[in-house]
Amino acid sequence: MPNAFFIVTGRNRLQWAETSLEGQLDWTGPHAWPGLAADTAHVRRPVSGRQVLIGDFPPEDCEDYLVRRLSRDGQPLIDEPVRRIITERSHGLPLYLDLSVMRYLELRRGGRQPQVTDFDHDFPALIARTLTDLTADERHVLRSVSLLSAFSVTLATQAAGMDHDAPALRLTERPFIRESSSGVWPFHVHDLIRSAIRSADDGSDDRWSEQDWRRAAQRAFHALESQWRQDLRHDRVVLVGCLQQGLLLARDFRLGLGWLADTAFQYVGDSVWEPLALPAVDATSSGGLQTAADALVETLSAIARRQHEHRERTTSRLSAVLASELLPDDLVELAMYYLAKAQRDLGLTDDSRRGMQRVASADGRLASAARRGLAHLSRLSGDFPTAVEAAGRLGWEGRHHRVLGDVWWVQGDMERAVAAYLAGRSEAEEHGVVGETAVVQAHLAFAVSFSDPLRADDELDLAERLLSHLSLRSSEMTARIAVLVRDAGFAADLPGRAAVLLAEIGVSGISYAAAKLQLALCFNHAVLDAQDDLATAIIRLRELTQSSDYAHYVDIAHFMAGLPLPEHTARARWIDGEQQTRERWRHLVTTRRHHLTTTR
Repeated sequence: MPNAFFIVTGRNRLQWAETSLEGQLDWTGPHAWPGLAADTAHVRRPVSGRQVLIGDFPPEDCEDYLVRRLSRDGQPLIDEPVRRIITERSHGLPLYLDLSVMRYLELRRGGRQPQVTDFDHDFPALIARTLTDLTADERHVLRSVSLLSAFSVTLATQAAGMDHDAPALRLTERPFIRESSSGVWPFHVHDLIRSAIRSADDGSDDRWSEQDWRRAAQRAFHALESQWRQDLRHDRVVLVGCLQQGLLLARDFRLGLGWLADTAFQYVGDSVWEPLALPAVDATSSGGLQTAADALVETLSAIARRQHEHRERTTSRLSAVLASELLPDDLVELAMYYLAKAQRDLGLTDDSRRGMQRVASADGRLASAARRGLAHLSRLSGDFPTAVEAAGRLGWEGRHHRVLGDVWWVQGDMERAVAAYLAGRSEAEEHGVVGETAVVQAHLAFAVSFSDPLRADDELDLAERLLSHLSLRSSEMTARIAVLVRDAGFAADLPGRAAVLLAEIGVSGISYAAAKLQLALCFNHAVLDAQDDLATAIIRLRELTQSSDYAHYVDIAHFMAGLPLPEHTARARWIDGEQQTRERWRHLVTTRRHHLTTTR
């Protein structure tokens, strides 16, 4: 039929080009239908047909369809608010738009004007049409994988409780199954179909009861555990994928936490802090937390989000979790430890010390980290010998080299600090902990910036690369302060840049970073011998450390400028004594001054 163009539409992919149909139907196979074949790159014959999947419509195309589909005298018949809710609920699915139009006409024929509330739901017909062409096994697999945000054929088969992959393989060929090369698992059910299947009564003969759904959730939960335990490479993407899906299943179906406790500790242990896309329950609301899964979801969400929220928000969320008493004993220390860390960042050192001591005394999985926290608290109070002594007992689990580096730079001994940080970085690399590697590198760059601004360029570049794919706000602040230290004496715009960074620190609630930044400004003013600016900076530094935490920063500022300490100053316990510490800091200033004169 010359000059004729046929359009064949349907819910499923045409299989006419598959060799498996040869002998069953006439005119089949890739030579008959090269345009429908999976691989047609080598074919030079005229194309006898093409197959196109109509994908999801963007919002503007949904709007255009609804405007044009029903109109009167050139004006859209469907009101704008109704069009908007249809577009939002459709997720771009053409079938939903078509069903909505039919629903609209049905209401109009019934004698009333359709309202927004008439379309704020899923259509049973959507499920009916979706399930029509599926076999019983395929429907079973579809319902099972609707519990998961993403799946593979193997995961789908396990979640469905089957011993053969054929139904899952056939299901992946359906147009409402989307495929993506990113992520752990390649397939996912279209969002609208998934929502409708889980929330609507499909009316079919084999529809599931509540117990059916719960049993499927248990199967999916154990299938995710199997996937995680079989990941011999300990891939972070697999960990986060299993943790995220497992948490939501446990929460939505009130399952026991089981293997999720181990994954939670593995998640925090690497200090990477990928965002967990978990719709967290508001633990401070009237509904509050109801299950252990609720509490763990909120705990991990608060821990990850602390890199992007004020620390007061973190303490509020974790305090509410602990007050709920829903976490099992082995996970209480998780919330308590990170609460104590947030309290330390806020300057609530007494509360932080109590929390760290409780975690350390419990001798659980975070005991070494809590002992490191206690060493940090000794350091910030100026009790450096105690911090060094504690570091000797911490080992790798307590990040002993980083603790020592944090002590040595405060003494003005940048050589020993850099050596400690280098050892800490090597140890972190040996253990494959990328988060700790980045943290130590930021501290290393900070120490080097005082003593060797030329070398600091390379160390800061490495710190930036390591931090670029992580969410480590505190370490990012340290690296940015290090840039100011490197530029001290050289950059006329340094005070302005410091003011911008100080505003960002204020948003984060990391109190010690503000004091550290002010110390960097004191170093700049001491190098330039700007006495008035230095006096102002010292006053500000004293205000920031008036709680006695980091009060030794005020001493260091005086050491830098060669100034005597004021009377009644609380003396820190310096490792090598006050005089030698003073001389080291003064030497760093005079060395920078000499460097300035030789480079001009």
